[in-house]
Amino acid sequence: EIALPADLTRGPFAGGILNLPAAAIVLLLMTALFTGVKQSAKMNMAIVAVKLGALAIFILVASLHVNPSLWHPFMPFGWFSHTTDGKTVGVLAGASLVFFAYRGFQTVSAAAEESTNPQRDLPIGIIGSLTICTAIYLSVAGLLTAIAPYMSLNIASPVGFALLQLGYSWGAGLVSVGVVVGLTSTLLILFYCLTRALFAMARDRLLPPFFVTLSPRTGTPINATILVGIVTSSIAGLVPIGALAELVNANTLVEFALVCTGVIVLRITKPDMPRPFKARGGLILPVLGIVSCLALLAFLPVATLQRYVLWLAIGIAFYFLYAARRTGALTAEA
Repeated sequence: EIALPADLTRGPFAGGILNLPAAAIVLLLMTALFTGVKQSAKMNMAIVAVKLGALAIFILVASLHVNPSLWHPFMPFGWFSHTTDGKTVGVLAGASLVFFAYRGFQTVSAAAEESTNPQRDLPIGIIGSLTICTAIYLSVAGLLTAIAPYMSLNIASPVGFALLQLGYSWGAGLVSVGVVVGLTSTLLILFYCLTRALFAMARDRLLPPFFVTLSPRTGTPINATILVGIVTSSIAGLVPIGALAELVNANTLVEFALVCTGVIVLRITKPDMPRPFKARGGLILPVLGIVSCLALLAFLPVATLQRYVLWLAIGIAFYFLYAARRTGALTAEA
């Protein structure tokens, strides 16, 4: 066991100097991505296997100790309500805070150019993983709140804590390891997708050509990987995770609403465009997507929305000062 000084396990906003483990994990993932897509995919498969094993252990053990009385009241704060200090609580407020957990499903599309048959594989991958993971989310959440009072679960490791309360110290240890490994796999996928997004944007002249450079050995966007690794590790080591998660939620909700809007616009303006995959339901699904995303956005803290507006303003300014002129020149050349 290696014990680090407390100042090296939390950032300056939490009273420390640097969250060294968080920064180190990001740099380790950056090194893993240097090995290439196939090697990274094999590493991710191994990590996912460990994660699923940990979840299976928890579901098996917890299912033997279900106490239905802990589900009453089932929604103690209703769909939404307010505490005495004005804080919004309830199902919708909670959904707006954990929405980033679903961001990983759309990141599958980032691998389109590196898949054999994207027209077939991407819809199956996105819809299939969404269905399976939603079932797992519901099972774990239901069982967790059925073996421990929900008031006691507002801690860093609620699953391990719940198993400890049942007397399964070995299970708590295994599941805790699985949780850490699972978070690592999520980081790896998001890291991978961000580098590919930067590469694609730079290829379309939305970003400087610096991000287009590929490694001659592995074909990966090496400059994008290095820069993302350095910036992300710095943020992970210095910025509170709660504020970051809320900001990511705001961005994800707006992004999904814009995608749904794009689907509506394209179906109206270009109805004859070739569509290898087309969701059923016409305009109903994208309209529901827009409404639900904007509704959840309204339940995020005001401070988070203010930060997001500032971040969005910076992005818009960059687009008009840099990208718009270059994409316009590209269109003129075409």
